[in-house]
Amino acid sequence: MKKRSVSTNKKQIETKHDLIRLVIVSVVVMALGSCIAIYKRPTSVHANAPARNTNEAAAPAAANTAISDTKTSAPEMKEVVFEPTVTNTAAAPAKSPQGMVWIAGGEFSMGAQDPPDMDDVGMKATIDSRPVHRVYVDGFFMDKTDVTNAEFERFVKATGYVTVAERKPRAEDYPGVSPENLVAGSVVFAPPDHPVPLDDYLQWWTYVHGANWRHPLGPNSSIVGKGNYPVVHIAYEDAQAYAKWAGRRLPTEAEWEFAARGGLSGKPYIWGDEFRPHGKWMANTHQGHFPDNDTGEDGYTGIAPVAQFPANRYGLYDMAGNVWQWTSDWYRPDYYRQLKVTGVARNPQGPDSAFDPSEPGHAKKVQRGGSFLCTDQYCSRYMVGTRGKGDVDTGTNHLGFRCVR
Repeated sequence: MKKRSVSTNKKQIETKHDLIRLVIVSVVVMALGSCIAIYKRPTSVHANAPARNTNEAAAPAAANTAISDTKTSAPEMKEVVFEPTVTNTAAAPAKSPQGMVWIAGGEFSMGAQDPPDMDDVGMKATIDSRPVHRVYVDGFFMDKTDVTNAEFERFVKATGYVTVAERKPRAEDYPGVSPENLVAGSVVFAPPDHPVPLDDYLQWWTYVHGANWRHPLGPNSSIVGKGNYPVVHIAYEDAQAYAKWAGRRLPTEAEWEFAARGGLSGKPYIWGDEFRPHGKWMANTHQGHFPDNDTGEDGYTGIAPVAQFPANRYGLYDMAGNVWQWTSDWYRPDYYRQLKVTGVARNPQGPDSAFDPSEPGHAKKVQRGGSFLCTDQYCSRYMVGTRGKGDVDTGTNHLGFRCVR
């Protein structure tokens, strides 16, 4: 994608502010933010609206108001104790559907390990991932990879579905906005051509008219020849629509972490203790100087095709890096503290409503896994156990999903 100057980006953002409501969303509320900071795209979903999901309860305004005074400070950092994972021994109830793998389920310690010398740089990545607590999940099938462009295209051809990023904003939702600014689009990573301070997200994100799953970097880009790349610019309702069509659903946060750990307990990475065991790259992340220079030492600058790095012990690819993945849980930073007091939480479905102390009126879901933008210079959320979050109506070019059944 053609690089844009910082001044041009800021001018575009200021002149279209009423339309695109560029609200910065960070993984955790910290001074510098995180690598999944995103702008909120135009949509008719309001602050307390549910993620257009008939199977889940909405987050009512009253609930958000009531919990806005909830204590959200970081839990006291005591010694983190992980107990062994106890995996179920029952066989799969049926043959694995094509492209899926059986995850037997069981009991495990959920939460983030102390990262090796990275928690300050990584934006205190463990703050909302504590306390570590015991969780049990039943068995399930899970997609081996993120949903690809080819798979999503089959869904669109079969149903005629139009994603959130492809829909033109309605004038009635944005009174006073000039008609020429009512243009569909999405948020794209646009690296500057020089080093920039890391306290200003607008230095490397821009809202691009015409950006969507078919055109990941804008109208002049294409996914032709990229059928095996993960589909991106997917809002939560887009992922849900695909899952329903495929006879599947989105994973809970607990299911996602159990699967990502692959039976390992207390490890900072899905593959073990070292980020690069024997010098080998294990995930698609950012190398070089963030955000202006990705050297591609891992073989890729930006997004990579699926399954280019080793699978975890359960046969799942890209559970760290490449693109973030939606889960079905509403986001609350204090949810783990709620679960901890219950003993072993069985098949937790997430809190009943969303709450983010940085934006109390926004309905957000948990995202997991990190992306190709994660780096130990700025964002370390490729570490298993760490959490992301995102507005349900927002997609970017580093956000996708996978399904379970």
